[in-house]
Amino acid sequence: MSQPLPSSFDGNSDFYEENRWQKFSRRLKEEPVIPFGCALTCWALFGASRSIRAGDHNKTNRMFRARIFAQGFTLIAMVAGSMYWEADRKKRKEFEGAVSERKAKEKNAAWIRELEARDEEEKEIRALREKRRMRESNPKNANSMIDDSERRTPKVSEMVRELLLNGRK
Repeated sequence: MSQPLPSSFDGNSDFYEENRWQKFSRRLKEEPVIPFGCALTCWALFGASRSIRAGDHNKTNRMFRARIFAQGFTLIAMVAGSMYWEADRKKRKEFEGAVSERKAKEKNAAWIRELEARDEEEKEIRALREKRRMRESNPKNANSMIDDSERRTPKVSEMVRELLLNGRK
């Protein structure tokens, strides 16, 4: 859907249904420090692996310490970001609950409409069956009970044969 769904959050344009890419980009904008901390951790691990291959024990220890600091920085960024965005996440959860409730109501309403349509079809079939039973049980009035749509119309070949026979007389 390209437009936000109607809800109690209509005044706030931040609340809308989003796909995975939109959610990923929104989360990057909300907490840009966490990916930075992950990148620092990767850089420290990469540096440690290079120094291990080179045999530089002093640099290896420094890079492992840098990795611990980078992971600590990432963890602190995650906790601080979760505390900062807590109210927004509660509102988003309420909105998602309202959207799922509305979708469930729409699905239920569509199901009821389908059941009603099937019920109407069943009533029509029953009425036709009752009409046929009445016609079969009372053969004297059979012609009067035949609908215009059920009356036999002559076929084209019969009409041509009749014209030819009438024309020879």
